[in-house]
Amino acid sequence: MNNILNKTLPVAVLGAGPVGLAAAAHLVARGFTPLILEAGAQVASNLESYRHVRLFSPWQYNVDKVARGLLLAAGWQAPEPEALPTAGEIVEHYLKPLAALPALAAGLRLGHRVVAITRAGFDKVKTRGRKDAPFVIRAATLEGEREYLASAVIDATGTWSQPNPLGAGGLPAQGESALRDRIAYGMPDVLGVERQRYAGRRVLVTGTGHSAAGSLLALATLAEQVPGTRLIWVIRGRQSARLFGGGEADGLAARGLLGMRLKALKQSGRLELHEEFRIASLAATASGITVSGDTGATIDGIDEIIAATGARPNLGITRELRVRNDPWLESTDLLAPLIDPNEHSCGTVRPHGHRELAHPEHGYYAVGAKSYGRAPNFLMATGYEQVRSVVAALAGDMLAADDVQLELPETGVCSTRQAYASEPVASACCGGPAPSQETACCVADAEAKEQGKGGCGCPSLPNLAPSAKPAGCA
Repeated sequence: MNNILNKTLPVAVLGAGPVGLAAAAHLVARGFTPLILEAGAQVASNLESYRHVRLFSPWQYNVDKVARGLLLAAGWQAPEPEALPTAGEIVEHYLKPLAALPALAAGLRLGHRVVAITRAGFDKVKTRGRKDAPFVIRAATLEGEREYLASAVIDATGTWSQPNPLGAGGLPAQGESALRDRIAYGMPDVLGVERQRYAGRRVLVTGTGHSAAGSLLALATLAEQVPGTRLIWVIRGRQSARLFGGGEADGLAARGLLGMRLKALKQSGRLELHEEFRIASLAATASGITVSGDTGATIDGIDEIIAATGARPNLGITRELRVRNDPWLESTDLLAPLIDPNEHSCGTVRPHGHRELAHPEHGYYAVGAKSYGRAPNFLMATGYEQVRSVVAALAGDMLAADDVQLELPETGVCSTRQAYASEPVASACCGGPAPSQETACCVADAEAKEQGKGGCGCPSLPNLAPSAKPAGCA
């Protein structure tokens, strides 16, 4: 955007999660008035739904720098940067205090679910004078529909509330809707409020990311406490040996530990794993749910299902805007080559800002997880840099807007070639694919173990300096 916005109208921020509130903080710092529309009854309602989950990234990656400055000026005490917060702690100790700052609180509207965005007096077809017309945001509230005018829109509505279905083809599996009351999407509180739902039950978990891993480990703890609790893990490919992450070599230690614990769980025999199982249908029987794959294989006697299959953006609210999304990722179009999970992990995403996030609709930006569409490799720190660049562009500070810098820790579990490739890729693993050892992830790891060492874990390491690579890894 080449001109400074007219500041007589607010800039609408859709979503009061971490990225949305960071955008509001940057707007305040640049002299704009933010209008923050949040669908939930409180800020960060998506994080609130999994508040029991401890994140694998420490506080230093979870607090936006400008938001931090505003909070410190108000007397906030910053948490220990290396400590690992739960999602609930992020909400209570960071996001709620941030939203309570007067400059943000004045524009915060809770219980406002955005249902549509357009231009005042302009449908999608009309061009002349379009970019000078304000945006109209229509929201559903308890008091009925309301409309707001805005000079620009930063869409941080995310994807969490639109979970992907169980069906491998992107559609719900046959019978999925009828059995919805026995399916939990995301990360249920297995050891807390939903303990009785899973205790002593035969539970199937599907998915290959951190949500699936976290649920499996929680169920394993429950199984130690309640006999009869059984764990079944279903994945669509055959890459379980590479799903366990970078181990001790992971740039985020907690993420590496997560993978190591999951690997140990499988090796102990406490986890029943079904690879290359693509769910086609579900059927209720006298003995429980029968889960059928597309090859005819079945898993019987399932009591509960946890679907950790990712999420997708709600593209319907921009139906009357001129947006350009990637045809398969459903991400912002120019961003797609930089984040394609067939090629990139969380840690190999290149820096990107307002130019990659822009749409043909002048003044509209999708940021955060929504900008990534169906790609699962989004990190919170990425969203913070996105909104810094976007708000600088809205302010006309193109030098700052174009100075995009992004430092991300090397990833383990979400390494793209690990999670998506059907065949081993030598370049994704130090020293090439592992030989015959089941517990080794690559050649260097296997050689280290043959020498009596603990191995090195071997994630994809091309971006690490030699001094940062673990011993034994090429």
